[in-house]
Order: sequence, then structure tokens, then C-alpha cells
Amino acid sequence: MSVTEANYLKNKVKSLAGNTQTIKSDFTQYKHIDFLSNDIESKGKLTFKEPDQVKWEYTQPYTYSIIFKDQTVYINDDGNKKNLDVGGNKLFERLNNLIASSIRGDMFNTNEFDMEFFKDGDEQLVHFLPKDPQLSEFINAFHIKFSKIGDVVEVKMIEPSGDYTQIVFSNRTTNQPLSDADFSQ
Repeated sequence: MSVTEANYLKNKVKSLAGNTQTIKSDFTQYKHIDFLSNDIESKGKLTFKEPDQVKWEYTQPYTYSIIFKDQTVYINDDGNKKNLDVGGNKLFERLNNLIASSIRGDMFNTNEFDMEFFKDGDEQLVHFLPKDPQLSEFINAFHIKFSKIGDVVEVKMIEPSGDYTQIVFSNRTTNQPLSDADFSQ
């Protein structure tokens, strides 16, 4: 993309993200591990509410949910529930902010990332490369694909090993009312 096109995309996504209070979406996740011949596929639902409540609910091939809410991670592994208090953990706080930002698409903080912009048909693709060595130990890059209106349609998180997790979103709705029950185990 040209610099003008990249700036237009950034402004469009920031404006859309700033007006997004809630997101509900189906997703298909592909986990690519180099030594496996096929990617591991799972499906589920994502629920997001400003400022940083996120629920990933896997429904196929297993039931599992993880909720990020109020500096606590709530995990429900097929009925086995546990809570992790992560208050005060700066790395977790950053990761949670990155997750929320990547869902909204608003990761255009030049202090945190180097960015590369590409066109992919009607969609735009941005590669986010972490500048922080501590973060780079976990994530080599985020690749986020945006629709022509600026919604996130795909997130790919690439690990330093080259393995990656690719999440493709579908049936997205925004700014619909959500209750506390939407973020319960």
C-alpha cells in the first residue's frame, strides 16, 4: 500500500474501533504446527465488550471457554472451572490489551509495533511486528486482515518458532446489547 492508503486505513479502523462498544462473532481457528501434516481446526464464538472484556468460547471439537474480565482469567474446560488473578501482572495486562486491540483492529501504536501494509483484493492486510523483546519471546508477528469497511476479518498470530494460530471471523455483529451473563462461565 502507499503511505496515503495506509494512513486512510489506519484512520478508518481507528474511527470504527472508537465507535465499537460490543462485538459478537463466530470464528474458526486453525492452529498450524510445523511437524503436523494438517492444521488443528476448532470453532467457537467470540464476545467482546468495551473496554477489555473478552470471551473465547470453543464449541467444536471440544467445549472450552476463557474469559478475560476485571484482571481475572476465568477458564471453563468442559465443566472444570478455575480462575487466575492476574492483577498487577504487567505482561498479562499488555497481552490482554493486545487481544482486545486486535479484535477491534486498533493496534496502530507505533511505539509498540513496526507495521507493513498490503492489499489483498478488496481486503487490506497489516503485519504488526513487536518492538519489545519481551513480547517477541511469545509473538513474532500479528497479521490482521481488514474488510473494505475496516472490520477485522482475520487475525494470525505467528510464534517465534514459525507455528501460528489463524482465526477467521464470520457472522459478526457490533454494538448489540450484552449482559453480564454473556461473560459468565
